[in-house]
Amino acid sequence: MAAAWILISHAAVTWAMVGLIWTIQVVHYPLFAYVKSGFRQYHEQHMHRITFVVGPLMLAELAGSVYLWLHPPAGTDARLWLAALLLLGIAWVDTGLFSVPQHGRLESGGFDVAAHRGLMISNLVRTLAWTARGLLIAWLVVRWASALQSPVSGA
Repeated sequence: MAAAWILISHAAVTWAMVGLIWTIQVVHYPLFAYVKSGFRQYHEQHMHRITFVVGPLMLAELAGSVYLWLHPPAGTDARLWLAALLLLGIAWVDTGLFSVPQHGRLESGGFDVAAHRGLMISNLVRTLAWTARGLLIAWLVVRWASALQSPVSGA
């Protein structure tokens, strides 16, 4: 029962991140270009507030991903959980190496077209990685559920 709870919770957290990253990519970051006066304060508040949303989700997703790779549920393959973990790694590395520096430029210097463009491109990489990861996790949940429905041999 605990394994089922971990798997379903993990899928929910992953899809929360997928929805959030698409909202950021399609709605929130493009709107940065329309904030004229007070951009630095706006951006500072964005960073402060978004951290309280994404921080716990990202940490929960990482913990669940490692656990499920080490303890793959019935009907799933550890290699696919490793692939899901690697997609998460792509999102995290992109965040640290590309998105965070662009946010730093925007916060310290105000709105900058090049920094904004860099942030949009970097976030697209994260959006694609999280989307692929979400689809993989959904498929793994289906595989797990199918394994639960399969008759046990020798029973």
